[in-house]
Amino acid sequence: MTDVSYRGLLLIGDPHLKGRQPGFRKDDYPSVILDKLAWCLEYAAVNRLLPAILGDLFDKPRDNPNWMIVRLMELLKGEVIGLYGNHDCADPELKDHDSLSLLVQSDRLRLVSEQQPWQGLMNGRQVVVGGSSYRHPLPKRYPPSTEQHSVSSPLVIWLTHHDILIPGYDKGNIRPREIPGVDVVVNGHIHHSKETIQAGRTAWITPGNISRLLLSDVNRVPFVLRIDVSTRAHELLYVEVPHRPFDEVFHDLAIEESPLGGESAFVTGLAELQARRTASGAGLRVFLEQNMTQFAPPVANEIMRLAQEILNDGGK
Repeated sequence: MTDVSYRGLLLIGDPHLKGRQPGFRKDDYPSVILDKLAWCLEYAAVNRLLPAILGDLFDKPRDNPNWMIVRLMELLKGEVIGLYGNHDCADPELKDHDSLSLLVQSDRLRLVSEQQPWQGLMNGRQVVVGGSSYRHPLPKRYPPSTEQHSVSSPLVIWLTHHDILIPGYDKGNIRPREIPGVDVVVNGHIHHSKETIQAGRTAWITPGNISRLLLSDVNRVPFVLRIDVSTRAHELLYVEVPHRPFDEVFHDLAIEESPLGGESAFVTGLAELQARRTASGAGLRVFLEQNMTQFAPPVANEIMRLAQEILNDGGK
């Protein structure tokens, strides 16, 4: 239980903190995404909302730079709950070698689960926030007894980090269903916000994440989900996270194959890539994939092998 007087929750999707530039981003991504997380936590504090991270706080589970961990320790000073996602753990379960464990063990982040949910009052209403981290099953009902909730039952919100089968995301393997006793399921993992699915009493919500990692994110706006709680209801509100225009954040798409073709055009394309190179080598990968058909298979295979050797130290 907590004595903090919250009005509701702020759900923060998949920050994907990392010490290197991802993909085609050309800004100082590590600092930018930390600033976005700081904005979210400040917004939650000002509006008396309990912040909850929906998994994948980190993009890589281990070997994150110390300065980033120190900054996180400074940011996560208040009460913050959440899950771990597939990017937070090198193994199926969170281990001591994973960076997130440092935050958990230092009480900077409290992981919620079916056995250890967050419980407290929000605007005078009893609220329970449970969770199913990566690979952890969702409950069949909550609480796991056959007794039905009374009229005065708490608002139950369940955090997940799973592949949910929803319109616009065909990789899902969990179909939304009514979970007796659970009012709202909020899922991370899926980076684009999707429409809410109502399955009986249970609403399944996909708010998307706060970071833009790919060129395909060109039309996407980072949001966080605010849930305001009252004595008999709750209200959902998407809050836009401050961000810069797409063309100020991302490099252009990799150089396309020249209509003239040939080795000369290929070399010219490589020279142009030098001016817009990305830390992860994403531009080089796309360029090579687009241009390998002009070479004989043995030559193309050798070029790709050498490129992979160069990029293998962190560009995977």
